Order: sequence, then C-alpha cells, then structure tokens
Amino acid sequence: MHTAEAPAPPRASSSYRRNLGMIALLVLALAFLEIAAMRVIGVDGNRLTAALLALTPYWAVGGLMLGGVSLGLRHWWIGGIVLAVALALVAMQVPRAIAATQPPAHGAALRVMSSNQYLGHADVDTIVRLVRENQIDVLNLLELTPREVREFERAGLFETLPYRVLKPQYGGAGSGIVSRYPLTELSLAGPSRMEQPSARVDLGGTSIEIVAVHPIPPTTDAAEWKKEVAGLPGPDSHGPVRILAGDFNATVDHATFRDLLGAGYTDAALSRGEAFTSTWPSRFFPPPVTIDHVLVDPRVAVEHYRVLDVPGSDHKAVLAELTLP
Repeated sequence: MHTAEAPAPPRASSSYRRNLGMIALLVLALAFLEIAAMRVIGVDGNRLTAALLALTPYWAVGGLMLGGVSLGLRHWWIGGIVLAVALALVAMQVPRAIAATQPPAHGAALRVMSSNQYLGHADVDTIVRLVRENQIDVLNLLELTPREVREFERAGLFETLPYRVLKPQYGGAGSGIVSRYPLTELSLAGPSRMEQPSARVDLGGTSIEIVAVHPIPPTTDAAEWKKEVAGLPGPDSHGPVRILAGDFNATVDHATFRDLLGAGYTDAALSRGEAFTSTWPSRFFPPPVTIDHVLVDPRVAVEHYRVLDVPGSDHKAVLAELTLP
C-alpha cells in the first residue's frame, strides 16, 4: 500500500514574475524620466530634486543600463524610451570634455585659485605651498575662520599675498580674498547668509573685479540658494573684467547655475574640457560632483585649469590661469 504524497506548493507563474519585474522597471524608469525631464526643461525644484540633479552624469549612465536591461527583458516600450532619454542626457554631457576656442586676449596674466577650507580645517601649510608653487595672484578662501586667519599669518601667506579683504567667521560662513596686488573692497554680491566679499584688484593700470562666491547649499534651502546665486553680479562688457570664484554649491546641471553662464560668463573648467573633474567631496561618498567653479568674463582667455588636493578639506581647490583682454 502506497501513501499518497502531499501536493507541492504552487510555484509563482512566469507571468507573475514577469509582471513584477515590469513594475519594478517601470518605477525606476519613471524616477529616471522625472529627473531627466527637469534637467532638460531647466527646473531645479526643491531640496531633494536639486540634490538629485547634481548627479545627472550618474543618472545618464544609470539610464543607459536601465534601458539596456529593459530591452534585454523584452520590455520594449520601457527600454526604448529610457534609452532614448539617456542618450539625450549623454549628448548634453559630452561638451564638458571638449576644450573651447579661446578669445583673443593679449593682456596681463592672472592666476586665480579658490579653496573651501571646510570650517577652517583645511591644511594651511598646503594652501601656502600651492600659492607659492603656482604663483597665485588672487586667492579666494571659503569657510574661513578667525583661527585659520592667524594660522595663515604664521605660515607666511600674507607675505606672498599681502593685500586682503577678510570676513572670517566661526563655522562655515566666513570668506576672504587675498591678493598679490592692491585690493579695494566692493559690494557686488546681493544679500547672503554666508559672506561673499568682493574687491577691485589693481594690476597696475588694469583693474579687475572679483567675488568670493559661497551661497548656501540648495539642500539647506533651495529657494534661498536660487536667490543668492541670482544675486551674484553679471559680467559687465563695458566695465572691468569680472571674475566669480568659489563654492557655488551648484553644478552645470542646475538651471540656476546655467542662468549665470547665460548672463555671459565662461566656466573655466568647461572652457578647457575639464568639467567632469569633480571638486566635492574629496572622498568617494557621496558621489563626487563639480560644485567649485571659476567663472570669467567672456573676453578672458583660460589658458589652464586644474583641480588640486587640499588635506583636511572636503573640497578640492580650483585653479585657473587666465590672460586678460
């Protein structure tokens, strides 16, 4: 006599698994398409979407992978749409790796460097060494503290760059400009929670205007960030050459930043085909992005652009070698 075996539990049907997979792909596709649409249309949105837009190069790669997987699983509509949009995003990124033709400029050479000091924790001796090795003419310092000003004095920064407009504060709100050439303090930037000093630099017969840029991050207050970036001065084609250098808390994928470029500025990194070189964070997480910039008057030629490591800071310094008109 044989005992009947208990029936095996029913397996999930292949149709059920396929539908579940399609739903997962659809959710991912909708998230990708939403961010891609905001990038293409030019809307930064709120704190979350502004943070996600900063990762657009990563979204583009992720979109290519998602589109490929969807096509491989024969979800043709999902894969086709996602892949087409991802390719469009890639096409928008490509110019960042291509150097542009420089305007004819035959004036004085100027080397500008900007460094976020990470609440005053950046290594002062490294900054001084970089200034001397690279013969920096104007240095913008963000998140500059009173303690760090004293350390710069000790390290001899003000012997190399004797002129200064300093507005140090405890925490991350302080900033400053130090220069090889005489400075006259100006007030070019609009109201901001963090210091954004500006000055006229007298190169001996030639004057330029420079702003140490540091708006609040969009992840703190997106509306205030947009307002502070919009409050930065545009280039003046009939006046002195104007340069904005610092931590913009914005990438080229933010419409708020592109509005500045649309006003007439040239991004030094974009101009030299170096705009994929990240500046923050100096480590590998969160995913590195480019939020430190040197923007110059369109009459200025950008001869070289580099990103430099600064121990103790979560940012890398940016350096642009310029020829004035």
